[in-house]
Formats: sequence, structure tokens, C-alpha cells
Amino acid sequence: MSGTPFRSGSIGAEPIEAAPGWLVARPIAHRGLHDRAGGVIENSLSAARAAIARGYAIECDVQLTADGEAMVFHDRDLARLVGGAGSVHDMNAAALAAMPLLGAASGEAPPTLADFLATVAGRVPLVVEIKSRFDGDMRLTHRTLEVLSRYDGPFVVESFDPYIVAEVRRVAPGVPRGIVAETRWTHPDWDFLAPERKHALGNLLHFDATRPHFLSWQVADLVEGPPFLLRRLGIPVTAWTVRDEAGRALAGAHADQMVFEGFLPDAGC
Repeated sequence: MSGTPFRSGSIGAEPIEAAPGWLVARPIAHRGLHDRAGGVIENSLSAARAAIARGYAIECDVQLTADGEAMVFHDRDLARLVGGAGSVHDMNAAALAAMPLLGAASGEAPPTLADFLATVAGRVPLVVEIKSRFDGDMRLTHRTLEVLSRYDGPFVVESFDPYIVAEVRRVAPGVPRGIVAETRWTHPDWDFLAPERKHALGNLLHFDATRPHFLSWQVADLVEGPPFLLRRLGIPVTAWTVRDEAGRALAGAHADQMVFEGFLPDAGC
């Protein structure tokens, strides 16, 4: 997996800008370098510090609170990560930031994106995934870009939702943007999507609208057509989420870098 910057590609009349070279230079820690057994919870400041200590880029997720803040938090619901009923979208940022992450040895709570950025402080690159309910709501996209506009460190943004990526292209064309995808979208989390929409997502039929600088593809689906084609057009592909040696082998053969969790890449699986 090379750290050489990718050349710009061109499909149709519009050139595709090169993705930053750091995107493929080092493995990317999925939700930070977390270790629940050790009390380091995903998307926490402790997980960020652990990744920084080993020099890994960090992938993190952002969700929107009721008062319009971008919080570094993966799930829509509160139960798995902080306990209790309800949704992130129904909570104010201050209330969520007062709820300790379950299992956190430090007792820390979910951080705002601004606090997360202040902790990372440009020491390693960031991959910021904008979560979506696929409902056309762009408030989280705009807030994320607003916060990132004041950040000096290296970063890219990505989303499963092509409407979000197209909006990033429209309002912040200089921000490197990526699509996160898979081929079949069979996980129960995607049951709300119509079959024709899954087909469009799995085949990148939104490409003319999104023009991604990079692609992040489900590791088990890397041998499918879209990642194969885009790599040959000079667009880098990262593989999510690599958790074992089989996934690492697939990523090594068919992607340009891996998004990993559950092991230390420098030490092996």
C-alpha cells in the first residue's frame, strides 16, 4: 500500500482532483484506536489519543444534536454507547456531553467535533464520516463543514449518502470528499432503503453528482466492479472495516489502504 499521492483522473469533461497522499500512506483507525476491554471507547478522545500515539490516521463519525451541533458519535440511538432510550437527534449537545460513555475507564463523555479536533490538533489526519438518515437534511453537513473550516490539520469528509457528498461538492468544492459504500446493502440497518436505491448506491449511479475524490468500500465486496474500476481510473479505494487476517489480505490485494479495528496493523492481526 503506497503513500504516493494519486494523480488526478478524468471522467467526462470534469477532472477529478487528486486525493491527499496521506489517505493511503498509513492504516486508518476505525473510530479511533478503541479497546472496549481496556476502557477506551470508540469515537472518544481517549481513542483519538491512542491512535495519535501510534501515528494512525483516525476515522470518526458525526451525528447531529437537537440544537444543531456536530457530535462525534456513531449510532443514531443512545442505548449502546451511553445507555438510556432516545436518539442523538432528540438531545441537546450539552446534555449528551454530560452522559458518560459506557465502559469508559476515564468516565469521559461523547465529544463535540470541535473538541475532537482540538484534541487531534493536526497530529494525524482525519476521515470524518457524516452520518445520514437519507432524508435530505443537510444541517449536519453544513455544521460539520463550518467546524472544519476553522481546523488547520489534514482531513477528508465522507458519507454513505450521495446527497451529502454532492452537497459538500457544491458548497465546499475544495474539501476532499469520499463515498462510503458496499455492493448489496443487506444489513438490517439499510432495510428502509428501497431496492432500486440500493442498486443505485451499490453501482455508484450518483457519480456525476458526487464526483468523489476517493471511495471507501466494504472489504468483503472489494472484488466487485465499482472499486476495481475506480482504482484503475486513479481514484484511491480504502477498505472498511478490516478486523482479521482475511480482511487484511483482501485489502492488500484490492484496495489502497485499510480502515481497521481490533488489532494493531504494525503488529499483525
